[in-house]
Amino acid sequence: MPVDAILGLQWGDEGKGKIVDYLADQYHAVCRFQGGPNAGHTLWIQGKKIVLHTLPSGIFRSNTLNLIGNGVVIDPITLSKEIDTVHSDIPDLIDRLFISRKAHLILPTHRWIDLASEHAKGKQKIGSTLRGIGPCYMDKTGRNGLRIGDINQNSFRSDYFALKEKHLQFLKQFPQADFNIEEEEQKWFDSIEKINQLQSINAEYWLNSMLVKNASVLAEGAQGTMLDVDFGTYPYVTSSNTIAAGICTGLGIAPNKIRKVIGIAKAYCTRVGSGPFPSELLDETGEKLRKEGNEFGSTTGRPRRCGWLDLVQLRYSVMINGVTDLCITKIDVLNHFEEIKMVNGYVLNNNEQTNELPFHLETIKHVTTTPLKGWQQELSNITDKEHLPSEVKSFLNSIQTNTTIPVSILSTGPGRDELMIF
Repeated sequence: MPVDAILGLQWGDEGKGKIVDYLADQYHAVCRFQGGPNAGHTLWIQGKKIVLHTLPSGIFRSNTLNLIGNGVVIDPITLSKEIDTVHSDIPDLIDRLFISRKAHLILPTHRWIDLASEHAKGKQKIGSTLRGIGPCYMDKTGRNGLRIGDINQNSFRSDYFALKEKHLQFLKQFPQADFNIEEEEQKWFDSIEKINQLQSINAEYWLNSMLVKNASVLAEGAQGTMLDVDFGTYPYVTSSNTIAAGICTGLGIAPNKIRKVIGIAKAYCTRVGSGPFPSELLDETGEKLRKEGNEFGSTTGRPRRCGWLDLVQLRYSVMINGVTDLCITKIDVLNHFEEIKMVNGYVLNNNEQTNELPFHLETIKHVTTTPLKGWQQELSNITDKEHLPSEVKSFLNSIQTNTTIPVSILSTGPGRDELMIF
């Protein structure tokens, strides 16, 4: 049976975790295929807020297996804490969680390098979450990394200290940054012992064997398309391929196994950290979006930059990912706006108008927008499309017309059941 995918179409924080959690019990397995503990997938389970950083968002569905794929980089300390946090709610977690032996490990010195490097950049910093993800992916592509499957090798500790020494030499080029390596290293090795009790597998064989047996699989992405290392707003991006193409390399499956690509987009845009953001609102409207949407990073706590929905950017993401179905989240955040706008084009510094993302988004002088009338009412008590306010229908129709992709799911609130399926 083919693989379906859920991906973010903006700069992350689109609400992917909730949608994966909702759909997970329709699948035999949910598989994370890239990213690391910089991801923050927020779920509301029976009124309780839970933020997952490494665990797949299907972990709360008792009939669903969960895989951390080879494309993910794993911080044992973070994963160990996360498991401790949710284990009381998921007694059979260990039985349903699998980790690819080819997934790379984040070392304490990876986080130290991340911290020192970002501090050294000053005003040119890229907005790293300082979780060591970038340096870990650098070691992966530089063929220096340690992987889950190395833990039980006799040479594991010596390999660790050899890599640590390389990192310490590398750190000499940066100004000193406070980091307690001895304390972090002790926590890391303690966590390695706990992680080693999990089921590490040859995930590509496991997954393809399931597909041969006609099992259904949901691939879960982290971050968003505009943070993709190749197709995002480089260099203000993450270190992995967040787009649909990353599913194949992040899980070990062939392209022809992918069937449905569900793209998740907020009813507006947000971005955390540095980098270009064409629709950003640096005024009272942007502040109202932030307040209404509680737009603060689930991993870092940083306030998110807010702006109107950008249709130029959304069309780009739909094209890059081959999106088949759209899910619009957090439409309830717009409930109390008299007027809502959508970005429909860019004007560049040379006054040229364009409907494409330019090579450098910094060359955008300003955006052009289409105003829409707000609906100014709550949506949480509405359960079907026909009873939506006409203004909401116009909003959704504008998205569908501009992307040519149907809106199949609409999220009207943070709760698991506050969803409309079209």
